Amino acid sequence: MQQWVAGISVLLLLVKFWGYYLTHSVAILTDAFESIVNVASGFIGLYSLYISAKPRDKDHPYGHGRIEFISAGIEGTLIVSAGALVIYKAVGNLLREPGVQKLDYGIALIAITAVVNFLLGYISTVKGRNNNSPALVASGRHMMSDSYSTFGIILGLLFLLYTGIVWIDSVIAVIFAGFIIFTGYRILRSSVAGMMDEADIGLLNRLTSVLNKSRRENWVDLHNLRIIKYGSILHLDCHLTVPWYLNVHEAHAEIDALSAVVKNELGDTVELFVHSDGCLPFSCKICSKANCRERQYDFEKAIVWSRENIIQDKKHQV
Repeated sequence: MQQWVAGISVLLLLVKFWGYYLTHSVAILTDAFESIVNVASGFIGLYSLYISAKPRDKDHPYGHGRIEFISAGIEGTLIVSAGALVIYKAVGNLLREPGVQKLDYGIALIAITAVVNFLLGYISTVKGRNNNSPALVASGRHMMSDSYSTFGIILGLLFLLYTGIVWIDSVIAVIFAGFIIFTGYRILRSSVAGMMDEADIGLLNRLTSVLNKSRRENWVDLHNLRIIKYGSILHLDCHLTVPWYLNVHEAHAEIDALSAVVKNELGDTVELFVHSDGCLPFSCKICSKANCRERQYDFEKAIVWSRENIIQDKKHQV
């Protein structure tokens, strides 16, 4: 998919420069400058996907997926820079009247690039989310933001074409440049969060919900749960408390059942490292297992797992 993103970005860049050659519109030139960033980020994303697809080796036992966060960070920086460049050019355009020509041809050309950019960006974003690929998501968002700014420039050129008010296109360009900068900030924020192993709140909420629904009676407690992303691979580790008298095979069967629930929800790209703990006497109060021959205290209430309590590094008590 990233190969198509990079290749089509080059073609769209050439079309925009053709539009500038026909019209001499600074607004279209600004859009073309932004597309240069789009092309650069497309090839950066392509290279990062090539690196992340490499198999694990002795120097990278968790794989090479982290390169995608670096790639997304670079792309976010480029997007912010493109937004700043749009503002710079737009303000400069306000200070002088551009001598434009053949605006109808120019508008038609960049309108085509805007539509293609949006569709390709949308497809890239969806595929990136489905495959947990930050680089593909970043490329998709970048192309969509590029299309938004192009639509804004088209509006400005239409006003210029039909009203002769030359400063309208620059004002709209500045507005959309702010949107571009915000998009770049979000990508940068996501990249830094991934590199710093920031907790994914949405993913944790989704996981705790399915674990509560699929809870087995031998799953006395679950705690110290952590999820780390390496590109498209999710690494999950946690502590599962089971009745202390289960033998090794029985405890392992409970871990296998937990693994099946998680992979059914998050996909087979999840790697689980589950440590089994034996229950302690205070666990009886939160254990609803029927006919437990080792029960020392009456059951009081079950602990509903939540994002807040499932990440705690201690066994839960009433």
